[in-house]
Amino acid sequence: MSILDAIQNNLLSPAVLFFALGLIAALTKSDLKFPEPLYVALTIYLLVAIGFKGGVAVAEAGLAKVWLPALAAMLLGALIPLWTYPVLRFGGKFSAVDSAAIAAHYGSVSAVTFIAATNYLKAVNQPYESYATAFLAVMESPAILVGVVLGKLATSKRGAADMTSLRAAAHEAVFGRSIFLLVGALVVGWLCGKPGMAKVEAFFVTPFQGVLALFLLEMGLVAGRRLGDLKRVGPFLLGFGIVMPLVHGCLGVYLGKLTGLEPGGATLLGVLAASASYIAAPAAIRMSLPDANPTFYLTSSLAVTFPFNIALGIPIYFAVARWLYS
Repeated sequence: MSILDAIQNNLLSPAVLFFALGLIAALTKSDLKFPEPLYVALTIYLLVAIGFKGGVAVAEAGLAKVWLPALAAMLLGALIPLWTYPVLRFGGKFSAVDSAAIAAHYGSVSAVTFIAATNYLKAVNQPYESYATAFLAVMESPAILVGVVLGKLATSKRGAADMTSLRAAAHEAVFGRSIFLLVGALVVGWLCGKPGMAKVEAFFVTPFQGVLALFLLEMGLVAGRRLGDLKRVGPFLLGFGIVMPLVHGCLGVYLGKLTGLEPGGATLLGVLAASASYIAAPAAIRMSLPDANPTFYLTSSLAVTFPFNIALGIPIYFAVARWLYS
C-alpha cells in the first residue's frame, strides 16, 4: 500500500468522516450542538474503555514486556516541552508563559488521536501491541508538569505562592479527570485481566466505535469554531502545529523500534509523540498559568495539529514505521 492509498483509506474512515461532518456543521453555522453533559459522558466512556482494555493487555503481556517502552514514552513526554519551549520562545517570539503553555500541550497526548490510530492499524491489518494504552497513560502527566515548571521559572519569583501553584499543578496533572480515569481504569483492567473483560466486553468493546464517531463529530464542531482564530495565531504557529508533530512522530517511531516494539506499536508511540492534548493540558494550564493565552495553545492543538494528525499524520507515521522496519 502506497502512502497515498494509506491516506485515502484513512480519510474515508468513519471517524475522520464524522470529524469532517462536524467541521462542515461549524463552518456552515449549523445549530448542531452537543449538550455539555453528553460531551463529558462521551469523554468518560472513551477514557475508561481504552484504559480498561489497555490494563487487560498489560496483564496478559506482563510487566517485563511493557516497562522499557513505557519508560521511553514517559521520558519522551517530559522532554518534548524542553525543546519546543525555546523554539516557541526565540523562534516564534512568544512570551515565556505562552511558550510554556504551548510546549506542555505538545508534550502531552491526545487520547482520541491514539484511538483513531488503532482504528487505522486495524483497517490496514497491521498488528500492534495491545498494551500500548499504557504509553498513553504515562505520557500525559510529565509533560504538563514540565510545562508548568518552565512557565513558573520564567515568569515568577520563587516563593510560597509559587510552591502552592506548583503543588496545585502537580495535583491536576496526576488527579485531573482524564488522567485519573485513564490510569485508574488501566489499573482496574490489569487487576481484573481477561476474566474481567469478558464481563464488560458488551459495554466497553461493542459500542466503542459508535461512541468514538459521536465524540469526533463534537470535536469537528469545536475545531471548526476555532478555525477563525488561525488568523490570530499567525503563520509561525500554523507551521509549528504541523512540522513539530512530524518531527516528534518520526522520533517516537524510532524510539519504538529501539525499545523492541513491532511496527504497529512503534506507529502508536509515534502518534502519541506527535499528538497534542486538548483535554487534560488545557485544564491544568488554565489553573496553573492563567496568564497564558488560550487562543494560542487551544487553536494550535485543536484546530491545527489534531485535524492534521487525524487526516494525514497517522498514515505518514505508519509509512515511516514500514520504511524503518523494512
